[in-house]
Amino acid sequence: MEENDFVSIWLEETGNPAIEELARANVEIADKTAKTLADKGLTKNDLSVVVDINPLEIERWLEGRHTFSINVLKEISAKLSD
Repeated sequence: MEENDFVSIWLEETGNPAIEELARANVEIADKTAKTLADKGLTKNDLSVVVDINPLEIERWLEGRHTFSINVLKEISAKLSD
């Protein structure tokens, strides 16, 4: 980054709205997924088995520490809507 890079300076001072929106959407998805699991009487481990993903990765998603990919969202949605 150049010292006088206007865009970098602006992002540093104001934040990045696109990243903030993505983070907000990810937390919303995680909350809805956790609620759906609870409504269906399922655990994080149950979800990890259904979508064949490591339980620690599921935990990261549901805690908002890792973003969902569109493919995983589709798979989770399909499996939980059964």
